[in-house]
Amino acid sequence: MSNETVVPLERPIETDIVIVGAGPVGLFAVFQAGLLGLRCHLVDCLDRPGGQCAELYPEKPIYDIPSRPVCTGQELVDDLLRQAEPFEPVFHLGQQADGLTRMADGRWRLATDAGTVLIAPVIVIAAGAGAFVPRRPPLENLEAYEGSSVHYAVRRIEAFRDKRVVIAGGGDSALDWSLALQPVAARVTLVHRRDQFRAAPDSVEKLRALVAAGALDLVLGQLDSLEGDEGRLQAVTVAGNDGTPTRIEAEALLPFFGLKMELGPIADWGLRLDRDLIAVDTEKFETSVPGIFAIGDINTYPGKLKLILSGFHEAALMAQQAFRYCRPEERLIFRYTTSSTDLQKKLGVL
Repeated sequence: MSNETVVPLERPIETDIVIVGAGPVGLFAVFQAGLLGLRCHLVDCLDRPGGQCAELYPEKPIYDIPSRPVCTGQELVDDLLRQAEPFEPVFHLGQQADGLTRMADGRWRLATDAGTVLIAPVIVIAAGAGAFVPRRPPLENLEAYEGSSVHYAVRRIEAFRDKRVVIAGGGDSALDWSLALQPVAARVTLVHRRDQFRAAPDSVEKLRALVAAGALDLVLGQLDSLEGDEGRLQAVTVAGNDGTPTRIEAEALLPFFGLKMELGPIADWGLRLDRDLIAVDTEKFETSVPGIFAIGDINTYPGKLKLILSGFHEAALMAQQAFRYCRPEERLIFRYTTSSTDLQKKLGVL
């Protein structure tokens, strides 16, 4: 299983299906497409597969998965990854699906915000309740610095070498990256509103040791303003809990205030929407645009139930129509994994 995360490629990648969203329904779509001989690439803005199950409730028990009286969110994700593994899906993680255009030959060209370009005859949107996007700090002129000096994810550690970096937040991401960048950056300053953290105890202990040794700075307060020129950050001002401002020289700001869900760039793809959900038919789970499908919690149709089980059913029917787009000259033969030796060979059980 390939896991290409953030390095933009020099040329587009061609595949059969691009799946936007690597949650349980997207992962099961890989399996269903793989049974039909279709190759899949998945794009997800999170840094690992699993969607909401892995991000929001990895330890939460789930009771309505067929044949599983109970399993955790992470256990379900792990099982689905193992099930999809024979079909070698390629993951583009830490990237958000952005621009989508129809090419002259009828295929789709999808670009991510990290510069990856994927070309396929079929796009499947399996983004759950929408894309996880970072919570942005309420700072004046923030947009002018985003992408050049303000980053919501670390795509390459080397990009911060010998730079003065301010990290804001008190969760695992903020502390993990403070510790990871401390040996690389010229100086790391962590900004948090209080001297308590929502992070792993081991990380908190390591952070405090570095602060005590003078190798890392901790400033209590909240981000107040940015200072710079033409999108290049020069300093960050923090409003202290006592009202005293602190100016910190910085060339990069990493705000880690958690994630929120929204439809994101998908809203601009020309699909018919119904209250921020994507309308589909119930035969193929195709959107109003031929060749683009929506499965899982992001779609809507009469009688829709927001269950993982429902998403699995939608993935199976979607794959049948996707085959017709990807292999228009071939005949689609329906086979059962219990009796087809060809499918069993694909699954590695023969």
